[in-house]
Amino acid sequence: MNYRTESLRNALAAEYVLGTLRGGARRRYQKLMMESQLITETTWLWEQYLNGLGQQIPSVEPPERVWQAIEQKLGLNSDQPDNVVDFTAAPAKRPVVWQTIAGLATAAAIVIAVVMMSGTPPEVAPVTDIAVVADDDAKPLWLIEISESSLAVRSTANLTALTDRDFELWMVPADGSAPVSLGLLPEGGQLALSRPDWFTLSDIAALAVSLEPNGGSPNGSPTEILYIAPISAV
Repeated sequence: MNYRTESLRNALAAEYVLGTLRGGARRRYQKLMMESQLITETTWLWEQYLNGLGQQIPSVEPPERVWQAIEQKLGLNSDQPDNVVDFTAAPAKRPVVWQTIAGLATAAAIVIAVVMMSGTPPEVAPVTDIAVVADDDAKPLWLIEISESSLAVRSTANLTALTDRDFELWMVPADGSAPVSLGLLPEGGQLALSRPDWFTLSDIAALAVSLEPNGGSPNGSPTEILYIAPISAV
């Protein structure tokens, strides 16, 4: 089975992230992630897409008649015994329950439809290019998504945060001139950086990450380059 086929790779990555890839198939996929940076990057992308999809689901409070119908089905009415808990005693919980059920159902339906019909990640943001900063063992440390207006940077669980140093992101110009700082990288969570007007992909050879004193480079140049990440079109 050719795991480098894009449609198959995306379908497997989506199933793995959703948790529907189980048993021996899941173990084989985990082994593939350790052996292939391409598989690892695809899985990481799906994690970000699905997390973003879930965050876009709005909270919905059900109409009162919905809960009245549920209570009637369960026999919870005005004539109920004293030892039966009345759902109306905790109205604050209702929107949370409804939101969870509706959110999971909607997200699952959308994702399954996308995987079965197209095999490609759902479009969550207008991302045009990406760069994955990985360590020497090909474990992703940061995912950088590039759009027309911003650079969205997300750190991974593989990153070890430092208290006495900062990580700084640099643009490496294709003409061989000095690297240009794009700002400090997050050591947990995510960060959105504004895309500078001069950030033209055709003029960039790669992105680089350096290890710097707290606060960033003291002289405007990288102190110690740790990683180089090529930019790839989505």
